[in-house]
Amino acid sequence: MTDYQTLDVQVADGLAVLTLNRPDVRNAINAQVQADIAAALDALRDDDSVGAVIFTGAGDRAFAAGADIGQLANYDLHSGLASTMQRLYDTVEDYPKPTLAAVNGWALGGGCELAMACDIRIAAASARFGLPETTLSVLPGAGGTQRLARLIGVGRAIEAILTGRVFTADEALAAGLVTEVAPDGAVVDAARATAAKILAKGPVAIRLAKLVIRTGMDADQRTGQVVERLAQSLLYTTADKAEGAAAFLGKRTPEWSGR
Repeated sequence: MTDYQTLDVQVADGLAVLTLNRPDVRNAINAQVQADIAAALDALRDDDSVGAVIFTGAGDRAFAAGADIGQLANYDLHSGLASTMQRLYDTVEDYPKPTLAAVNGWALGGGCELAMACDIRIAAASARFGLPETTLSVLPGAGGTQRLARLIGVGRAIEAILTGRVFTADEALAAGLVTEVAPDGAVVDAARATAAKILAKGPVAIRLAKLVIRTGMDADQRTGQVVERLAQSLLYTTADKAEGAAAFLGKRTPEWSGR
């Protein structure tokens, strides 16, 4: 695996764990972090030994405490239009393999937006989530205004963004921002356990299920169901569908081919 300046990448048991590794600045996301994440995702995309990707942060203080504020003074109109972080998080959201955020400590601003771009979010008990950009007279510009509203509802999202509210792990769970709260120090293990359940399922079905759900969220229900029908029709033709049925009837563990 390639060496990265700000990222630690470990691959084992079908999982890639990407650890943001700038603990001295609470894993703040600067241009180099973005470049390293993009490069790692590119490298892992065609790696058949990797079925899912977990994001987490080094240390116990932060998953990622936002974008690097030291770079904010240099941002201008062209920086906003380029929107490199928004584009990167779109890549995370559209990634063909399942993505999980194991949130330890603070996930603020761009850190919270990275977590929201993942398919599944699991929080440590002491984790904190927020989009406080309005404090700096900017807004959550890496997808935060859109993803938070879709995850917790428009009213809650408006209140959270306009006030800069910070959610505790339990509040995030109640709001639907995360799906599980794990004990401190065990959040990556919890993410691994969830990922293992995913990896036990048919890989083609997992990939298409994610695609159909994501696509349907941006369409009316009828269009989403047409996409669902087409995806199901495709799955009916796969070797994995035949294997899944045979394994179930034979009361054995399926052996997936990914075809």
